[in-house]
Amino acid sequence: MKKVLPLLFLSILLVNAAIAQKVISGVVKGEKGSPVPGATISLKGSTNNAIADNKGHFSIQTYAPFPITLAVTSIGFATREVEVTEQNQNTLEVILSIDNRHLNEVSVTARRRNEKIQNVPIAISVVRGGLIEDAGAFNVNRVKELIPSVQLYSSNPRNTTLNIRGLGSTFGLTNDGIDPGVGFYLDGVYYARPAATTFDFVDVEQIEVLRGPQGTLFGKNTTAGALNITTRKPSFTPGATAEVSYGNYGYIQAKASVTGAIASKLAGKISFSGTQRDGTVYNVSTQRYVNDINNIGGRFQLLYTPSSRVSLTLIGDASKQRPEGYAQVIAGVVKTQRAAYRQFDNIIADLNYQLPSRNPFDRLIDHNTTWRSGNDQGGVSLNVDAKIGGGTLTATSAWRYWNWDPSNDRDFTGLSVLSLSQATSKHQQWTQEVRYAGNFSSKLSGVIGVFVIGQDLKTDPVHIEESGPAQWRFSQSTTSALWKTPGLLDGFGIRTTSRLKTFSAAVFGQLDWAITDKLHVLPGLRYNYDDKKLDFSRKTYGGLQTSDPALLALKNIVYTDQEFDAKTDNTNLTGQLTVSYKVNSNINTYATFSTSYKPIGLNLGGLPTSGGKPMLELAEIKPEYVQHYEVGIKTSPSASSTLNLSVFNTDIKDFQTQVQTAELGVNRGYLANAEKVQVRGAELDGNIRFNNQFSLFGAVAYIDGKYKSFTNAPVPLEETGGPSAFKDISGSRLPGISKWTTSLGGEASTGGKFLGQGGRFFLALDGYYRSEFSSSPSPSPYLNVDGYVLVNGRIGFRAVKGVSLFVWGRNLFNKNYFEQLLVAAGNAGQYAAVLGDPRTYGVTIRYNFGPSN
Repeated sequence: MKKVLPLLFLSILLVNAAIAQKVISGVVKGEKGSPVPGATISLKGSTNNAIADNKGHFSIQTYAPFPITLAVTSIGFATREVEVTEQNQNTLEVILSIDNRHLNEVSVTARRRNEKIQNVPIAISVVRGGLIEDAGAFNVNRVKELIPSVQLYSSNPRNTTLNIRGLGSTFGLTNDGIDPGVGFYLDGVYYARPAATTFDFVDVEQIEVLRGPQGTLFGKNTTAGALNITTRKPSFTPGATAEVSYGNYGYIQAKASVTGAIASKLAGKISFSGTQRDGTVYNVSTQRYVNDINNIGGRFQLLYTPSSRVSLTLIGDASKQRPEGYAQVIAGVVKTQRAAYRQFDNIIADLNYQLPSRNPFDRLIDHNTTWRSGNDQGGVSLNVDAKIGGGTLTATSAWRYWNWDPSNDRDFTGLSVLSLSQATSKHQQWTQEVRYAGNFSSKLSGVIGVFVIGQDLKTDPVHIEESGPAQWRFSQSTTSALWKTPGLLDGFGIRTTSRLKTFSAAVFGQLDWAITDKLHVLPGLRYNYDDKKLDFSRKTYGGLQTSDPALLALKNIVYTDQEFDAKTDNTNLTGQLTVSYKVNSNINTYATFSTSYKPIGLNLGGLPTSGGKPMLELAEIKPEYVQHYEVGIKTSPSASSTLNLSVFNTDIKDFQTQVQTAELGVNRGYLANAEKVQVRGAELDGNIRFNNQFSLFGAVAYIDGKYKSFTNAPVPLEETGGPSAFKDISGSRLPGISKWTTSLGGEASTGGKFLGQGGRFFLALDGYYRSEFSSSPSPSPYLNVDGYVLVNGRIGFRAVKGVSLFVWGRNLFNKNYFEQLLVAAGNAGQYAAVLGDPRTYGVTIRYNFGPSN
């Protein structure tokens, strides 16, 4: 904070030292005299712009001599140009005419100012809150079906991978020791833990998905992109929304939001969401359905506007999940290169055990360890916006927590192999971001900011892995009769205590230089500082208490003590350069070159061993360096349609990846560097509105990701037990990337009345396709997920105010599909699947009053 305040003070001095500007002020109204909040007022021929407030009032400053021309735009209205003279500069009243052809226009804040998405020289997609709610997309995992370049894989909230274009986080099981490459922002606050993506959305306005590195625009460095989520703000006009949904599998979801004025300059809002659903997987042992949904969360917001130029927003939230969930089913068994007695089928035969089913889509398990995923998060933030000079100074302060209380059955069977697997954790973060976004002259605008984050992640109090009575047979690596020693491994386990403290700071900025009205050059720079400190201690306990060296050697094959400390302190300078050329009002082109960086990683899942000793050289892994090239074209073939194309190539040196090992003591795998990785592809997206009755949207992405060089990767599952534990997989494809993904949807509607109220009857369908992909860091023909198609639909009545009612269905054709495949701990040959949801359907009733929606 001591570093932030001088920079904030300097920013204010620089702005106030600027030469005097002319101030133009006025109000924007609709044809019926109502204010048009959020309208964008731009000075033609420059980068100057302003946004109308809740009462339609605006002010904009300029250096240009009179007369000048303003362009006033707002979604659903025709653009209007207004000439301003010295006589009317403070008395403007701009009347906008309704034009439904412009309803497809979207405003975004990706560059820290409100502007039309087609004017932004970034590959960006937007999903509005209305579509999210109507489509039943109540978390990020559902949103990925609407934006093909987004990939999300979750075997439980902690082990969640959020990627864009196949990059961002390690695929598979999560290692807490590296930074995510996709920034997740909610109302300007960075969320460091990927578990946040599994929580229900509460009162979302829209989601912006920025593709490619964004380190010169956002506080936390993002090597692959960012999800920028905004919620609906408090209003001084009273309003409320209440919604309830019922569906099969006992699905119940309730949402509510209330807003209004508390005092003349203070407005508030309270929002709530709760979701419950029965499980979709049956445990034949306990005779219970598991993988249910049990979520609840709420938010409060206070908006204080002491003047027309200053606003403060205080937000608090808390959410929790308590499912008996995230159980995985056995999807198949692979014959490894181990001896016959070490093959899975021979092991379970010796233990007189049979799987409840060999067909994963029977959705049957017999797990004897409870699946628990206690997941809590919350926090508080304060955002201050102050209009200074030709822009806005924003300061966002936040504190957040995440508590994780799991229980897993990592052998995926009814045998007591791993009787306990519990990585209970606590995480706290605090962040401070200060930035100025605005106009520095009639031709120059931009963003400059500083960002600081501190994190504290610790075990709560320990991580536990404990063996059961059947572990000896799965761990048996010789024919020695000593393995059958009664109680040898029963209750034998490890307790891990670790604490990772990180501090990161950055100065970042990006300029927009309007060389001409059509040609813009946008340079950006980012300077990073990262400090990480890790204390790691793992101790064995339990099992047969003996001093026999031969028996102790067998126990050490399963688990060993490990202890190490690590401390890193590094800096980095990255940047980007974009050239944008607007051919005309309907065609905008851009080309970008950028570099990015992910700091040193620290292994928090335990280290593999060599000669019985931990490989301490793997405690730290190298930073990841990114070079990114992209060209794009954004077009508006008509006032009611858009069509955009982007082509990109990303090269990564020392790619940070998560790799699996056969050692039980390396919990959730370990981190390693692949020497070179390349991801390239193309994306096409568009939408069109026909009259006011029919609309279509679609997107298709082609992505090719491969290891250009990874000479020391672990072998895939089927090669476990071979002559080498490592393999050169250079030239192989990256996990989690489908070459082709497609989204397509549309809606037909017509005006009418229902229950005496006006609105629209509608029918909507959307589909999602992805081609097959690898689900193993080291490619394996057994661990490929087949491609699949999902179709969703809804039909009903939507009212602007009053009652809306619609019926919905997801996965209408009841497609059986895998979301992810995972190797069981120990690499005995069995692998498990995260199953996609079967067909679900239900009905939603929504009541809306006032501006809350």
